[in-house]
Amino acid sequence: MEWVETTGKSVEEAKELALDQLGVDSKDAEFEVVEEPRVGLFGRTRGVARVRARVVPKAPRPKTERRRRQRRSDRGGEGSERASKGSSSKRGGGQKDQKDQKDADGAAKAERPKKDRKEAAAAPATTSDAKQQQEKQERKPMEMDEQIEVVTGFLERLGSAFGLDVRVEATEVDGDLAVNLVGDGLGVLVGPRLATLDAIQEIVRHVLQRQAEGREYARVIVDVQGIRARRREALREYVTDAAARVRDEGVTVVFEVMSSPDRKFVHDVVNELEGVASASEGEDPRRRVVLRPA
Repeated sequence: MEWVETTGKSVEEAKELALDQLGVDSKDAEFEVVEEPRVGLFGRTRGVARVRARVVPKAPRPKTERRRRQRRSDRGGEGSERASKGSSSKRGGGQKDQKDQKDADGAAKAERPKKDRKEAAAAPATTSDAKQQQEKQERKPMEMDEQIEVVTGFLERLGSAFGLDVRVEATEVDGDLAVNLVGDGLGVLVGPRLATLDAIQEIVRHVLQRQAEGREYARVIVDVQGIRARRREALREYVTDAAARVRDEGVTVVFEVMSSPDRKFVHDVVNELEGVASASEGEDPRRRVVLRPA
């Protein structure tokens, strides 16, 4: 079953739209949250939630069950031949066949090892994972040079619309497409707490997704004269100091409300440290990270 991709104001809304497109209930679908909305200025939610979904593939019936069904069919045919000899023998033979069948099924079930039953129960999930991995491998990637051309052209036109002379520097970094905008007077593209820059990054992602036309494309990170990188380094230092307090003093540290990308960055930093665990708590747009002793 092909994947469908939907967007909404929240992850739940995007899932509901995906279910409407697939025409199934939530128990018959599997989801992949591609992106969550971010918290902007004054706690307002910015951006959209993006979700991929598809109908859960049905795994083929285990071979042992198919053989058992075949044996039932064969025995049913033998019972029909005996039934043609007379009504009394039909009733007696039918009851005996049913009893024999139940005994045979019970014996087969008892003889079947527990390990085999567990493997058969796990077969649908294994098949689904394998099929999902195969579909991902079959999706053709969009060439990085083409992605850079699309993103660079869009951002240059955006700068012209703002009356700015923008130079776009785009490079591939660890599989991501890192874009840095250079020029004078680019503060208007940043905004308070990078709110405008985050919005531009989201628009660029949508532009690239549309141009990809179903192909795989890289994660885009848009920066303005390195301000995002400098802010990330400052955040890394802040998280590291807070983690040291948690580990040494055994206290709990609650951070201020953060956007989804910032929360992910905090979790990544904490994962590199020992003796500290992190978790996101609360509901959007008031979701925040909490550090506790591990």
